[in-house]
Amino acid sequence: MVQDASVPRGGGREACVRALADFGIEISSEEMNRLARFLELLLDANMRMNLTAVRDMDAAWMRHVFDALTLLPILQQANARRVADVGSGGGVPGLVLAIVWPQATHLLIESTGKKAAFLRSAADALSLRSVEVRSERAESLARGPLRESIDVVTSRAVARLPILLELCLPLVREHGHMVTIKGEKAVAEVRESARALGTLRGAVTDCIRTPTGTVVVVEKVGKTPRRYPRPAGEPQKSPL
Repeated sequence: MVQDASVPRGGGREACVRALADFGIEISSEEMNRLARFLELLLDANMRMNLTAVRDMDAAWMRHVFDALTLLPILQQANARRVADVGSGGGVPGLVLAIVWPQATHLLIESTGKKAAFLRSAADALSLRSVEVRSERAESLARGPLRESIDVVTSRAVARLPILLELCLPLVREHGHMVTIKGEKAVAEVRESARALGTLRGAVTDCIRTPTGTVVVVEKVGKTPRRYPRPAGEPQKSPL
C-alpha cells in the first residue's frame, strides 16, 4: 500500500515541526533542542569530512531530521528495544532516532573509521547512553552473535533494495522489521527485489510516501538461510 503526505511550506525548525505534526508525530521541546544540537555537530564536522551534501541548517531540518523521523512510527508500533542502523554515515537516521526513542539500545554500524569516530563523539556530546557504534561491515556482524537479534534495522541511502536486503535482513529477528528510506524509484526497487525477499525470508508490508522520500517496510517472515549474507563485496557484485 502506498500512502501520501503533502509537502509543507517554508523551511527550518518550524517547518519541520509542522511536517511532523501533519505526519502524526509529536516531539518535545527538549528533544527538538537536542536535534538542533545534533545538526550543529553534523554541519560543523561536515566542514572537515564528507558527511552530508546538505550544508544549510534550514534545509537540514527537513532533509535530515524530518526524513529520519518518518521511521519513528515503525519503532513505536514494534515497541522496539533493539535497533540497528546500517551505514549510519553522519547519523541519519541512527542518531536522530536515538534522541527521540531512548528506550531502545541503538547500534550504529559504519565501516568508515572517520565517520564512526564522528558518530561516537556526537553520541557522547548528546549524552546518548543507549548508543553503541561499531566500525565494521554489516556482513561480518550478521555472521556473529548479532544475527537475527534486532527488532528493527534501519537505513538510508546505502544501496539499492536487493543489495540492502542482504545486508540488513540477516540481522533482523523473526517477525522483526527492516525499514529503509528510499526515493522516487522505491516501487521499482521493490519489484526488483522479489528474488531477494524470497531467498532471505522477507515480505514488503508497506511503502509510505512522505514529503522527503518513501519508507519501505519489510517484515522478517522466517529465518534467513545461514549462507547469507555472503562475504563483503559479493552482494554488490552479484545482487540476489
